[in-house]
Amino acid sequence: MTQTSPSGRASAWLDHFGAALGRHDAAATAALFDADCYWRDLVAFTWNICTQEGQGAIEKMVQARGADVAASHFALEGEATEADGVVDAWFTFETRLARGRGHLRLKGTDQGDKGWTLLTTMTELKGFEEKTGTHRIKGAEHGVHPGRKSWLEERAHEQQTLGFSEQPYVVIVGGGQGGIVLGARLRRLGVPTIIIEKNAKPGDSWRNRYKSLCLHDPVWYDHLPYMPFPDDWPVFAPKDKIGDWLEMYTKIMELNYWGSTEAKKAHFDEATG
Repeated sequence: MTQTSPSGRASAWLDHFGAALGRHDAAATAALFDADCYWRDLVAFTWNICTQEGQGAIEKMVQARGADVAASHFALEGEATEADGVVDAWFTFETRLARGRGHLRLKGTDQGDKGWTLLTTMTELKGFEEKTGTHRIKGAEHGVHPGRKSWLEERAHEQQTLGFSEQPYVVIVGGGQGGIVLGARLRRLGVPTIIIEKNAKPGDSWRNRYKSLCLHDPVWYDHLPYMPFPDDWPVFAPKDKIGDWLEMYTKIMELNYWGSTEAKKAHFDEATG
């Protein structure tokens, strides 16, 4: 690799990396990394959240997953930087099923630039793109459509049928902030989902705690997906304020939230999988 600028070095490494993956050459892929190396994957390659530590682990993962994933189109995002001999770069890529974003750190060695840390994250499923930007739904329908329902009628119909005559693809057990934000993500992907929670309302898991409780993390770490807190939100938010935000968020994000509901049992159907 004869490139000398940080961006040139990162782009060259990504080109070699993409080519090795494209050949399904696990050994060549692993050889691009330093002996001391880490590949952290968030769903994109492994459909899991895991870290491959060392060249051997990377080679085994690529052997197992490389052909099926079919990663390609690795491209530098913005300009790479260098500090203390380490090149730092963001990049984008695609797989057979998804689009992703990643982060790379390179070490210069006698054998050329070697991967020190690599992060690969899935950001979007092909064919299930969220309806944002140019993909927004229109909202208004013009013209004569007999029997057309308003947004309110469509929403009421969904609430009356989902879980009764129509079954969801996903049931989330537990409607605290984790269940709520997962439900919001699935909603944006068009996946029929019901969230069940033993408390009566979204946010009750916060409201029911001790009187003086505030979040211990500052506000800039606590935003929910798609809808950040207002810019005058307290740095450390009181529990009841958080409870009200979760209740509002659940309604605005149009989540199917069943309060005062408990999961009694669950079993796996061997016949249907």
